[in-house]
Amino acid sequence: MLRKSVNNNSKKPKDNVELITIKSFKHKTKQLKSLLKNKLWLQVIIALIFGIAFGIILGPTIGIFSAQTANTISDWVAIPGNIFLSVIQMVVIPLIFASIILGIASSKNIKQLKKIGVTITIYFIITTTIAIIIGIFITNLINPGQYINKDVLVISDQGSSQDVSVDLVDNSKNTVPNLITNIFPTNVFSSIIKGEMLPIVIFTIIFGIALINIKPKQSEPLLEVLSSLQDVCITIVKWAMVLAPIAVFGLITKVTSQFGIDTLSGLGAYMLTVILGLLILVIVYLLIVYFIVKENPFRFLSNIRDVQLLAFSTSSSAVVMPISIKTAEEKLKVRPSIAQFIIPLGTTINMDGTALYQAVATIFLAQVYGVNIGLTALLFLIVTIVGASIGTPGTPGVGIVILAVILTSVGIPLLGIALIIGVDRILDMCRTAVNVTGDLTASLFINKVIK
Repeated sequence: MLRKSVNNNSKKPKDNVELITIKSFKHKTKQLKSLLKNKLWLQVIIALIFGIAFGIILGPTIGIFSAQTANTISDWVAIPGNIFLSVIQMVVIPLIFASIILGIASSKNIKQLKKIGVTITIYFIITTTIAIIIGIFITNLINPGQYINKDVLVISDQGSSQDVSVDLVDNSKNTVPNLITNIFPTNVFSSIIKGEMLPIVIFTIIFGIALINIKPKQSEPLLEVLSSLQDVCITIVKWAMVLAPIAVFGLITKVTSQFGIDTLSGLGAYMLTVILGLLILVIVYLLIVYFIVKENPFRFLSNIRDVQLLAFSTSSSAVVMPISIKTAEEKLKVRPSIAQFIIPLGTTINMDGTALYQAVATIFLAQVYGVNIGLTALLFLIVTIVGASIGTPGTPGVGIVILAVILTSVGIPLLGIALIIGVDRILDMCRTAVNVTGDLTASLFINKVIK
């Protein structure tokens, strides 16, 4: 890792910012290419189908097994899935920490870094707001709440809402004012333990900027360590991906066996609403690519297809982050300094697909429970979703946790989560693919507007 001076003739220390040449992700992701060649995404889709079928056999729809027996079997089948989720969560923080710092270290200078930071923050806020508005509009247009069988709602509330509400009750404290207040961590290790991603990202950015402002002799050893840490994390990701098809099979089996086919079919209109909203959001991305970046949107989709399929397969933008960076650098021709900063940052704070899903879920549950959300409440809802979706881990199932915060803020019972959690795994796969598409679009956008 080399470091050189930008301006040797400058007398001002702040202008004499030194460059660090960061290696491309090409050499780091060779070990993950086999996942694409072996069509991991197809294996996961097949596992998804078999998981739904096996869950229906275990569950109340057919009634072959008692509820206790079905629960015991599904718990054992879900073990690989739970291990998969644990490994992903274990590696997310060190991978994002190393990637963001290395991305900052490869920036040309502090002025450019500041310009990138301001631009990408505005971009993320605008696209997230657009995603939320799309979600609100499409849900009010289709009105999926009218298709819900009220008897199924009562059964769902009585059957499993207690566990959901217990797990999520503490998260209702994560209001927007609290998130703003706690944006700067007083103890980064405490934030790591609690999984509070936004304070971790803020600390990482400050740490990275400070690192490139010290002498090369002092910073280079740590940068080499971070590069090695990045390699180690990618290796662990590869190991975890081996479990992906089995993990999806187990997790889908458990969910389907608990709720049965009646709940899944009854939520068809809700699922279609979410998916339609996500497709509209992808069209917005393609418009950005065409009108602002001046690239062919169909070529863009072709270039990122593998990443989208892998994100859909794993339900985790954090897991596919190394391949997203590689794709941005090699296929989209984004500069490494941009790709290695924007994509890890976007994995943490740019979740447009998740934000859209939260808007749809909130309006849908409001329709189901007969909660009237007026214009003022809608504006508050938009602000709440933007604030709540920032800084959450790019790991499977996190959207449900954020949703609990939002439902509490607008007065919708948390019991409603029990109704939609049965189909959340499938929708999680869809919105994760859109989240990754958004990150790649953002990197392409910044690469175009920041020179």
